[in-house]
Amino acid sequence: MPQLLLELFSEEIPARMQAGAARDLARLAGEGLALAHLTFDDLRTWAGPRRLTLKVEGLPASQPDRLEERKGPRINAPDSAVEGFLRNTGLQRSELLERDGVFWAVIPRPGRPTAALIAELAPDIVRRFPWPKSMVWGEGKLRWVRPLHRILCVLDGEVVPFSIEHLQSSDMSEGHRVMGQAGPFRARSFAEYAQRLAEHFVILDAEARKATILEDAQRLCAAKGVSLVMDAGLLDEVAGMVEWPKPLLGAMDPQFLDLPPEVIRTTMRSHQRYFAVARASGELAPYFVTVANLETEDGGALVAAGNARVLSARLSDARFFWDQDRKATLESRLDALEGVTFHANLGTMRARVGRIEILARRIAPIAGADPERAAFAARLCKADLSTGMVGEFPELQGVMGRYYAIDEGVAEDIADALRDHYRPQGPADAAPSAPVSVAVALADKLDTLVGFFAIGETPTGSRDPYALRRAALGVIRIILENRLRVRLGDLTAMATPPDANPGDQGLVRFILERLKVMLRDQGVRHDAIEAVFASGDHDLVRIERRLEALTAFLANPEGADLVAGYKRASHILAAEEKKGPLSQAAATRSAEPAEEGALFDALALTGPVLDAALEAEDFHAAMAALASLREPIDRFFEAVLVNSDNPRERANRLALLAGVRNAMGKVADFSAIAG
Repeated sequence: MPQLLLELFSEEIPARMQAGAARDLARLAGEGLALAHLTFDDLRTWAGPRRLTLKVEGLPASQPDRLEERKGPRINAPDSAVEGFLRNTGLQRSELLERDGVFWAVIPRPGRPTAALIAELAPDIVRRFPWPKSMVWGEGKLRWVRPLHRILCVLDGEVVPFSIEHLQSSDMSEGHRVMGQAGPFRARSFAEYAQRLAEHFVILDAEARKATILEDAQRLCAAKGVSLVMDAGLLDEVAGMVEWPKPLLGAMDPQFLDLPPEVIRTTMRSHQRYFAVARASGELAPYFVTVANLETEDGGALVAAGNARVLSARLSDARFFWDQDRKATLESRLDALEGVTFHANLGTMRARVGRIEILARRIAPIAGADPERAAFAARLCKADLSTGMVGEFPELQGVMGRYYAIDEGVAEDIADALRDHYRPQGPADAAPSAPVSVAVALADKLDTLVGFFAIGETPTGSRDPYALRRAALGVIRIILENRLRVRLGDLTAMATPPDANPGDQGLVRFILERLKVMLRDQGVRHDAIEAVFASGDHDLVRIERRLEALTAFLANPEGADLVAGYKRASHILAAEEKKGPLSQAAATRSAEPAEEGALFDALALTGPVLDAALEAEDFHAAMAALASLREPIDRFFEAVLVNSDNPRERANRLALLAGVRNAMGKVADFSAIAG
């Protein structure tokens, strides 16, 4: 079956846009083929520094023939309306169908050739492509991320002819900008295309480029007895900058190794896109790996030497910042934060530091930290923002604060808090665990959340410019991973200014919703989550324990049976409550039938055990106590008529069912459980 090959060849595509562009190309092509009623077996896309490529396998030669139905006017509509419908459809009145008093047109649509449809689809994809940033060049109106030079479009070995502005589709492409000097080449299939690219020094697949970089870099390092410091993000970026990657090992001036290793790595990464290299001990070695985009006659020696000189210049700048920054203490830098605006409606960074200091002192006992040590760490936590090093490398905020604090002789746990209070910054980042770090990290995130909620700057849809969702997840992880026993409402109240509305629970709901999302992402049953959260509990550790116990309980057949009994009881009670309020009188023991008395006895025995388990927060024991009700409930429903003609019997039996509902409701809202 026909194969489609489409290549969009341009000037350099920024590395950060390539993966998204490949996904967008696949999405637009898939949607377009579906709208054209074209099926296919496989669709793949590739992205590189100068090209986006699409391959679709198993396309039909043409669309299938189909019948198109159009709804027309009502049968009793004016003649003018019917005549207009006939003109639009090209049918005669006798050819219309009548359904439920409405005219319908059934129009045969013969399938069009796939090549003709691709000639319409490809230009549409190009014109609608959602680049984050694009440009217009030359005299045309075509927008693309960079000037678009060629469009290769071949279906079943034949060029699909179309034009977009000044560009005409063809079967021609180009190889490497420098090494592919043989000129443009022709390709009439994907196999030929991939082969010719390789002959012209282009590796099409990004994963293959990454594998080449990694393998060659590790081999070069091993020859020197050192190892590559893995950086997945940098590997992705570099693979998007080169078509024919050639890693080179360069020598770094060892005099710079006395700088903090984070400074060296960040200088290499941010300015030069170099990989750092380490000794077996884990300390940085005086080497670096750079990735060239071509082969040279000297094996890259001249390129590596030039890169080493550039790196030395960059590291000299870093040493200057390091030496200058240490001439002033962190505390002396606080006044400089008065000139840094945190947010127009939330004051300066200095004011923010003051709030974090007060809050860290309040939170410290919850985290097991000394309040004064936590407050001192909070006072210094943003001081490094005014240093030259952080001004040059903002990603080192906190990290440099710790180094400068240690240099001043500040205690290690306080210095660590300056680095760790930003954590966790993502799912892969560890949450702080040292007490002082925990107190300052919570204070920092809560001040952000409370402040932005107070001024109405809350996330909407996918928009979250102040990363409040990340801050909320950070609060959740810090609390859960450190088993902190505190209600969310109490915690947010500590951060709420006296003149704010302390009764506003919007922030608490926001944090709880983020916890729900996190739990669902971890694979926890959504109905179990809803059942536990319905209790209104704001203690995250207790919520997690309830959820673990409930999930285990529901995985047991006995638990599923008890839920069925609960729902039956709840349905009966709900039906009765629609007729009017139920009696609040407690149930009494009835000897006849025996099953009614057995349920009364089971509830009487279960109640104290359940209450004791809940008091001890032993939710597995609480679930076990509830499980003892399963058999009495089943037998009750088998043998007892709840809606007895005797009002006293009926009231007593409803009271028993209410007792079951109330007992189980102490643990979770079982009505939320599916099934």
